[in-house]
Amino acid sequence: MKRLLTGLQPSGELTLGSLIGGIRQSVAFQEEYDSFIFVPDLHAITVPQDPTLLRERIKKNVALYLACGIDPAKNTIYLQSQNLYHTNLSWILECNTYMGEASRMTQFKDKSKKQQNVAVGLFTYPILMAADILLYDADFVPVGIDQKQHVELARDIAIRFNHKYEDIFTVPAPLIPEIGAKIMNLQDPTRKMSKSDTDTKGIIFLLDSEEVIRKKIMAAVTDSENKVYYDIEKKPGISNLLTIYSALSHMKINEVEEKYKEYNYGTLKKEVADLVVSTLLAIQKKYQEFMAGKVVENILKEGLLKTNKIAKEKYDAVLEKIGLGRV
Repeated sequence: MKRLLTGLQPSGELTLGSLIGGIRQSVAFQEEYDSFIFVPDLHAITVPQDPTLLRERIKKNVALYLACGIDPAKNTIYLQSQNLYHTNLSWILECNTYMGEASRMTQFKDKSKKQQNVAVGLFTYPILMAADILLYDADFVPVGIDQKQHVELARDIAIRFNHKYEDIFTVPAPLIPEIGAKIMNLQDPTRKMSKSDTDTKGIIFLLDSEEVIRKKIMAAVTDSENKVYYDIEKKPGISNLLTIYSALSHMKINEVEEKYKEYNYGTLKKEVADLVVSTLLAIQKKYQEFMAGKVVENILKEGLLKTNKIAKEKYDAVLEKIGLGRV
């Protein structure tokens, strides 16, 4: 069985974009692949974090994964920072990565513009991401369009390492969903809906109340034409709403267009809100159940025991290839 690996940062509250662009495809793939899902908390600290909030979000994220349909019996779920082989391998991979490759990462360019003092970790974290992937011989990594470049870097590093030291890493491939790969901000539909945004008016969080969800969707920026059809360039706001509806209803974009072609914007927004509310309230009910017990703690403990064994074997094999360790 092919292995799949994915993770979502606990650097902020999970959003509707996180659900559609990441979690839901993991739910779909868990029947087909040997699925590994990790909480990349080390990636989160490339930007300043409140320690208490960060620790809370780790548990909340795992509970939300479960509430969204991630089955712990079909997935290996673990916390990145508890497995020391991730950072150990990352250093070795850094020594086999070129500055030009790392400098081309568009997410570093975008995020560094927003910070006055940029941490080195923000520059090198795509290499840590490569270590996350290569430690477990992942065949596939489901990612949003904006993360595809990072998987490509992991591929380049693996190919180079295999050529230099003989085959040791599986070369991973990205998996990108056809629908809903990138959900946009409701107030600025030219930008991705991001959990790291300080202005939350255009962001739907998975734990938002029904009232808040409806208010945000009804206030979504559209255009003055008042005709419902999909055109990402001319009508980014309406196209975003159609994408959300398409992803949650499992209908094709053209089917959604046909359904709402005679509707005005207000009615479209109301029906999108109805669908989002029904989806998220069901998730929230399950989430509360997982948060009330010890399920999350037990799952992470089991995941650590399993992944430590796998990661140690791979890391030891790497050390032997490159000549490190005791004779």
